[in-house]
Amino acid sequence: MSCRNASHAGSWYTENGSELSRQLDMWLAKADLTHGPARAIIAPHAGYSYCGACAAFAYRQVSPVVVKRIFILGPSHHVRLGGCALSALDKYRTPLYDLTIDKQIYAELEATRQFEWMDVQTDEDEHSIEMMLPYIAKVMEEYKSGFTIIPILVGSLTNEKQAKYGSILAPYLADPQNLFVISSDFCHWGARFRYQWRDQRPHIHQSIEWLDKQGMNIIETLDPRAFSSYLDKYNNTICGRHPIAVLLQAVEKLRTQQNAPKMSMKFLKYAQSSQCETMQDSSVSYASASLVFE
Repeated sequence: MSCRNASHAGSWYTENGSELSRQLDMWLAKADLTHGPARAIIAPHAGYSYCGACAAFAYRQVSPVVVKRIFILGPSHHVRLGGCALSALDKYRTPLYDLTIDKQIYAELEATRQFEWMDVQTDEDEHSIEMMLPYIAKVMEEYKSGFTIIPILVGSLTNEKQAKYGSILAPYLADPQNLFVISSDFCHWGARFRYQWRDQRPHIHQSIEWLDKQGMNIIETLDPRAFSSYLDKYNNTICGRHPIAVLLQAVEKLRTQQNAPKMSMKFLKYAQSSQCETMQDSSVSYASASLVFE
């Protein structure tokens, strides 16, 4: 049984299982259940010391009793990928317990001929999916033998490919036993990110917040074309923009069907790693959201 190592444990989050469990419990206790049960969430993927408290607001909306399968869509940071890729492994390790990959769903996705396979090195180097795993393990703890995960690494997709993957995943999104976890940080601002957009607001961090919240408001409309136009206009460095766009395309696909369910997306928390004041500063933004079917 091949298992992906928790390669970022000890650096991006604590590798001590009991300490990690206490930390996640603390953050979840401080987040309110206000927009659930979630069918999909957007959560940040930085080190937990930066974004753990923010991420809790997304995971707090999950109802573990109904969830049987968890799709995890994370952006590729280290390899150039024109489509989406699946894991070649059987399990993903966390300091809490191992998570099992759903081979039946993988077979269905492979049959579409639209997915490639990650090698183990790519899999273990990528943090965007791994940073979702401890939170998933924590919120699903009471049902840990009753669910599987479907990790999907998302490349730099064209709008056409975003729509194609959205169509493939839409039937899974429609199933109330499935949860989609979309891994994304928001604006990466500073010279080291080669992105220093600002407007006339007195403080740079206020400009960044305005920019992010414009994007968040558009995501809440669930309109993939409006989100694409926003990205074209501002080039905001939202690293999970492609996974977010795939989710919006899946929603769009469901909306065109007869008896389409009513869906609503709501952002619940926003944070920045630091508050930029000068052009020498840098920061990364974090936001948590929940999509519910009404």
